[in-house]
Amino acid sequence: MALVEVEHISKIYPSGGNAFGGRAYGEVRAVDDVSLTIAEGETLGLVGESGSGKSTLGRLILRLVEPSSGTVRFRGQNITRASSGTLRGLRREMQIVFQDPFESLNPRMKVEKIVGEPWLIHPEASHGKVSRDERRRRVVELLRAVGLEESALGRYPHEFSGGQRQRIGIARALALKPKLIVADEPVSALDVSVGAQIVNLMRDLQREFGLTYLFISHSIPVVRYLATQIAVMHHGRVVELGTTSQITEAPREEYTRTLLAATPEISELRTQR
Repeated sequence: MALVEVEHISKIYPSGGNAFGGRAYGEVRAVDDVSLTIAEGETLGLVGESGSGKSTLGRLILRLVEPSSGTVRFRGQNITRASSGTLRGLRREMQIVFQDPFESLNPRMKVEKIVGEPWLIHPEASHGKVSRDERRRRVVELLRAVGLEESALGRYPHEFSGGQRQRIGIARALALKPKLIVADEPVSALDVSVGAQIVNLMRDLQREFGLTYLFISHSIPVVRYLATQIAVMHHGRVVELGTTSQITEAPREEYTRTLLAATPEISELRTQR
């Protein structure tokens, strides 16, 4: 069953203006007439070079960016036309993990508050107010699920390594039991071995929590270990879409073959499905 349906979505930005109020005389098509479907429980890997439009597409799907045209449906509901109240309810089911875990975590908050904050913002997700002790217990459970100890509760983001910070970001994304997680280059800021650990963790969490992923990356060899389907973006368009085996073993496009050759395989990634 389709969880996400994207139909002819586009995002156009004006270009050519200046800082003194000059009018724009051109446009940049960051995302250009993209259509795709993500089935519940699957992982769609979205790959392409920097500037290909893949991160913008991820934000359009979550409606963190307003589309210029087209439609996004989540569980059959048109979120591009949803009211702010309706969208707030849907936010619980759609979460994002950002590329840079240091930039995405509030440096003034301790881990307990960072991971527990979603329950304060969305108390309806817990069918009422959650006590501090109960919230703390839930935070500890989430930290353990992502491979961190209870001792992390009272520490600040700067006290952790990059990989540990990304685990904290993943724990926060899991707090409201979402159906969909958009992972926007979640390992590109990490070294290879730590990035492999995060990819393996995300595979385990998908099985445990029944998650659907949109996994955004510039690297097909990274995506192949999670993805059931891969979409290749170039200049705002999806130029190739197919199963993981089709894309990695018999790509049709020269651009896809270039991406495959650009990044070596990563031995730390588990290959079993």
